[in-house]
This record gives sequence, structure tokens and C-alpha cells, in this order.
Amino acid sequence: MDKASETLQIAAAGLRAQSARMRIIAENVANADSTGQTPGADPYQRQIPVFESELNREIDARVVRMNDVRLDDSDFRMVYEPGHPAADGEGYVKYPNVSSLIELMDMRDAQRSYEANLTMVEGTRRMLERTLDLLRR
Repeated sequence: MDKASETLQIAAAGLRAQSARMRIIAENVANADSTGQTPGADPYQRQIPVFESELNREIDARVVRMNDVRLDDSDFRMVYEPGHPAADGEGYVKYPNVSSLIELMDMRDAQRSYEANLTMVEGTRRMLERTLDLLRR
């Protein structure tokens, strides 16, 4: 297998990993204001993607992949809203442990990593096109 194919496979693994990460972040943001269905019930719990490095035997190189998604065990936000249907006996409603600021920063980081991998794919494609142009002459 040639180096260009190896580069493309490594970049593709990075693209898949960051795409999965952005999907998890989007789900966190979408559920940031959801509450439990019954009084005192737990709301949506923030998810955190877990990545690992694995050996791609075809190219004999390590690539990244999302291995698992775990739940963030930080405390839920408690908001005093005695008229809310999900309020407990003291009038507090549990809201998800999702911080929009943290999710925004994570999304920006994932987007930059995705773009870096995409740039590597585009650069490899341009290099292959130039090589073909030289061979045609």
C-alpha cells in the first residue's frame, strides 16, 4: 500500500472520530434544558466520548476511533421552580449537567480537528493530481 493511501486512511479515521464527537456534543446541547418526566426524576445526563488508539493492520499504523460514550457523573443543576411539573417536594427541578459554554468549546475543538484532517485529505488529493499530471507529460 502506498503512502498516499495510508495518509488518507489515517485522516479518514480522524474524520470519523471527530464526526462522532460532534454528534455527541450536539446531543448534549439539544438536551441542555430537558427535565425529568416526573417530580424529582433525573434529567438527561451529559455524555462524554471516549477515544482510543488502535492498530490498523492494513497500513501498520495507529489510528484514532471513538471507543465508547460514558456519562458525566457531575451533579445536576438544581433550579427552584415550584410550579414546574418535574419539581420535587421542595420545589426544585433537576436540569442536565450540561454547560453550553463547555459544549461550545468542545465543538470548536472538534471542528478544528475535523478541518485539520480534511486539509490532510485535500493536500494528499492535490499531490496525487500533480503526480498524475507529471506522468501524463
